[in-house]
Amino acid sequence: MTPTTVVELGRQALEVALMVSAPLFIAALATGLIVSIFQAATQINEATLSFVPKLIAIFLAMILAGPWMLTVMTTYIRQLYESIPSMIG
Repeated sequence: MTPTTVVELGRQALEVALMVSAPLFIAALATGLIVSIFQAATQINEATLSFVPKLIAIFLAMILAGPWMLTVMTTYIRQLYESIPSMIG
């Protein structure tokens, strides 16, 4: 296994990790922004107020994007396992 192969595998792993986590991060970011705007408009300065809406939004994003996330991960792992013989020999 060459250093180029190792770097390529690492790049692909990071790419898959970012793709899989993006829907959850976007849901949390959008929810946090909406709650922050609400807090600024009502002048409610409670740090724990954004926790429950973010938790619900991440749960909903996981339900909606879960099958896609699972497909992306299984495709990557399948490709990784199928490439083992070519990496060894």
